[in-house]
Amino acid sequence: MGATGSGKSTFINKASGSDLPVGRGLESCTSEVRNSRPFVLNGRIVTLIDTPGFDDTTRSDTDILSMIAAYFSKTYEHGARLAGVIYMHRISDFRMGGTSEHNFKIFRDFCGEGSLNNVLIVTNMWSEVKREIGEARESELASKDKFFKPVLEKGARLLRHDGSLESTHTILRYLINSHPATLRIQREIVNEHKPIEKTAAGSDLRRALDEQATSHKEEIRSLRAEMEAALRAKDEETRAELQEELEKRQQEYMRIEQSSKRMAAEFAAERARLEARILQMEDVHQKQVQTLEGGEVAGVEHPESLYTRKQRKAAKQAEDERRARKLEEEHKAQPLVEESHQKHLQSLLKTRTTKEIADVAHAEEDRRERERLAALETEQQRQNSAMEAAERERVKDELLRARREIEKVEEANSRLAGQQRLSKQREEEPPKTGGKEVARARREMEEAQAKVEREAAAAQEAQDAERARLLEEQKKQEEEDRRKMEEEQARQKEEAEKSKSQQLEDFLTKARERAILAEQARLAEAAERKKNQQQLLIIAREQENLAEQARQKAAAESA
Repeated sequence: MGATGSGKSTFINKASGSDLPVGRGLESCTSEVRNSRPFVLNGRIVTLIDTPGFDDTTRSDTDILSMIAAYFSKTYEHGARLAGVIYMHRISDFRMGGTSEHNFKIFRDFCGEGSLNNVLIVTNMWSEVKREIGEARESELASKDKFFKPVLEKGARLLRHDGSLESTHTILRYLINSHPATLRIQREIVNEHKPIEKTAAGSDLRRALDEQATSHKEEIRSLRAEMEAALRAKDEETRAELQEELEKRQQEYMRIEQSSKRMAAEFAAERARLEARILQMEDVHQKQVQTLEGGEVAGVEHPESLYTRKQRKAAKQAEDERRARKLEEEHKAQPLVEESHQKHLQSLLKTRTTKEIADVAHAEEDRRERERLAALETEQQRQNSAMEAAERERVKDELLRARREIEKVEEANSRLAGQQRLSKQREEEPPKTGGKEVARARREMEEAQAKVEREAAAAQEAQDAERARLLEEQKKQEEEDRRKMEEEQARQKEEAEKSKSQQLEDFLTKARERAILAEQARLAEAAERKKNQQQLLIIAREQENLAEQARQKAAAESA
């Protein structure tokens, strides 16, 4: 893993003899997760996995995270375990900027603290810098908390790669005998069943996107203010530049919003796409491994097979049987769990007091109230977005009207210039009609000029009045919308309080009724039990009387 252009694909090709595409220009080349050709190192079959960088030039960070998380979670479900993770960093970079720090932060969230013993941070491109400069940068990276120091203190190792085959194999020897690692993203998605946006890496990426969106919103507000100032100053060139920049910022803001919202959908789609691809990759990988085991790769001889096909098939069959047994046990245990849960609920209903029931009802109402407020906040955000879109439309209409007024003024100015040129030509011509004609022409020119000036002033006044009217209408509309929103929130809150009180009262009433019925049933049961005891006592006394009479009769007969 690592930033775009950090040499990941080059390292893999050098180590494995693969031919993965390598970028030569400014654009990213690795657009999806790829496996290298398997190769043998110290008697172990090694496969390297190439991933795209989070600063990819063609895909967003959310797409990249969804792609990598889907791949590693899906392969983890298929039983694949990683010996380690290598993070590539260019020692030739002058500094570790915000983008590099962001990439490494996501990498840390992706791996988690528990797997850092299986992490190698590899610096490369040492040939592009002087040795003393590279060593100084390496020392700074290893000694500062905002760089690699925290992960190095928790078990990660910092190594150098000089670009040679021996260097790649030396680095890999640190990992090939390591205990398999489970990445944090694998544990969160597969074992804890978290959605992608709730994982540590997904949450951090969402926070970064939210910060970018907030920054873009502030820039959009600033650009709108500058556009209004340019419009008032009639600076058409500046206004056009600001309009172009504003459209770019709005497009970037919408892209960030969409990226944040579609993370879960992209993850689900990527996992579905990987279902068939992983089976195909496993088939290709098995064939390549069989080739290695047969000693058919140049320079590799293996007298004994490391993993036979029969062993792999048996292991896969055992894993399938284990999963089937687990599913069957869960299916059988589900009715028992539900029955136990229902009994537990019934016992709680019998033993809880009225106060406890009221507390439960109150907690349930609080939860519903929070959900309702969240829905209301979402609706308010939607309305705000609609208001912003309407405002953009109003600004466009205003700019269009202003452009038309400016065109009218320019047309009037051109007419005035034409008349002035005509008058000048007449003055330069030899006098034919005498001084009266010249005076008349001069008066016409002055009248035409005065008319044009009046029209321009009237157009300017009309434009200013229209702008003031639009701003006033916009302000009134915003105040009206805000007032309606506040009234609606207050009304909904009041209705919620009333509904909450009424539901609580109904619940308590029903609870009291149930308590009364239970008490009546208990009293009836006690009365019935007392009646039965009295009847038993009467029967016992009658039996004693009969026995006494029998004894007396027997005594009389014997006498």
